[in-house]
Amino acid sequence: MNDIADIGEACEPARNRRSGGRANRVAVRSAPLADNLRPVRAGMPGGQYKPLTEAGIAKIHESALQALEVIGLSQAPESGVEILTGAGAILGDDGRIRFPRALVEDMLAVAARNITLHAREEKHDLHLSGSNVHFGTAGAAVHIVDPITLEYRDSTAQDLYDAGRLVHHLDNIHFYQRTMVCRDVIDNRDMDLNTLYACLAATTKHVGTSFFEPESVAPAFDILHMVAGGEGKWLERPFVSNSNCFVVPPMKFAEESCKVMEDCVRRGMPMLLLSAGQAGATAPAPIALAIVQAMAECLAGVVYVNAIKKGAPAIFGTWPFVSDLRTGAMSGGSAEQALLTAGCAQMHRFYDLPGGAASGITDSKLPDMQAGWEQGITNTLAGLAGLNMCYEAVGMHASLLGFCHESLILGDDLLGQALRCVRGIEVTEDNTSIEAMKQVCLGGPGHYLGSDQTLKLMQTEYIYPAVANRMSPKEWNEAKKPLLLDKAIERKNAILAKAGCMVAPAIDAAIRAKYRMYFQ
Repeated sequence: MNDIADIGEACEPARNRRSGGRANRVAVRSAPLADNLRPVRAGMPGGQYKPLTEAGIAKIHESALQALEVIGLSQAPESGVEILTGAGAILGDDGRIRFPRALVEDMLAVAARNITLHAREEKHDLHLSGSNVHFGTAGAAVHIVDPITLEYRDSTAQDLYDAGRLVHHLDNIHFYQRTMVCRDVIDNRDMDLNTLYACLAATTKHVGTSFFEPESVAPAFDILHMVAGGEGKWLERPFVSNSNCFVVPPMKFAEESCKVMEDCVRRGMPMLLLSAGQAGATAPAPIALAIVQAMAECLAGVVYVNAIKKGAPAIFGTWPFVSDLRTGAMSGGSAEQALLTAGCAQMHRFYDLPGGAASGITDSKLPDMQAGWEQGITNTLAGLAGLNMCYEAVGMHASLLGFCHESLILGDDLLGQALRCVRGIEVTEDNTSIEAMKQVCLGGPGHYLGSDQTLKLMQTEYIYPAVANRMSPKEWNEAKKPLLLDKAIERKNAILAKAGCMVAPAIDAAIRAKYRMYFQ
């Protein structure tokens, strides 16, 4: 008798044990719940944690507007200069584009809000409104981490595809954005197309991808239209977003990425406007001022996107990282990173814009205790802050240089616990009534194990890990002392054994006949 169900069975009156049998009742309680009854799920509202005061938010906003008016951004492509000055931005003699306050405010007024990031299956759609929280992947790791040999090797297109197949079967990972670089693909165009299609073939959840060069956009949309069933179907439900580093902090546009952004916006692709400064290096060292720069850069992106197409779907991707100021190295698993991310989430709410940021990076090289505490703290605070899109939440090691498939499995459990914190405590008349206490304490068994209320709430109030070990020491010994990593490997292999291509065979064959793919 190792769980509540077993103990509850022992405590049930004999008359209850005759109806249907224990096995039937346990089976009913173990059956998958409808999505709306699950204890945690995508899109639950957060927002309980607020590291910034109202006065602090106002100061950050004011400083961001001043930075855009006084400093502006340099190095816009010619097309960008035309778009931005046509909207009311000012090109200075120094080549920098400055943004009058009224222009920023006007573009904020028309910017898209309450957007939906579509998936190929509607049940996986992400509704980015208010403080709704979604966890997923991202990054551009160049290595795969082998937790058995402790080796780092170059990541491949097959690794990217396999990671997506795992994500498709992990309930607490809600979207799949490109996690690693396909280093076995030398040509940049081929890499862009393999990155996109490996993700699409792996999962029907929403996909995020990047393009190295503008020339990749047209063939990428050819693939998208083939998968969608035509351009019209794509425009109805665009199921891929472009992760676009349109700025190179501090306060410079990235010319090639801006050209990609312009093309993708016109083709109906949602945009992640990503500003990724590193506090103490490419962003100011004070946490508040690092947020100011990220806001200014992303506000410039809001102006840019809406000058191309008013109301185009875009995610406010303030994504400031942290430096270890002793060395200058990135420190993605730090408490300061958690604070930066949570502060950005508050600013997203201030602007009432759909927002995303990094939330689950670890500096650890392996899925170990350090990885656990760093991912646990940063993901939980991001969720509690109400961050719409929590990127890089699982799988990333060595400050984004390494990716580990087993960490996806372990991270799914971790995110389940983080989401349970986000859900919080519901207080209702029913769940604060002392009736259940009266039944137990006044003439009852003296405990709540096996009570109707306990059994009713087993699945809807509580979440249970898939691989984390809750055995007693005695049980653990009897089970031959299983290790957490062993269970993760076992679950990983079981998923990959059953996970197939998520694109119809005829379409898959047509795409592979037209474009060279490096994964199977």
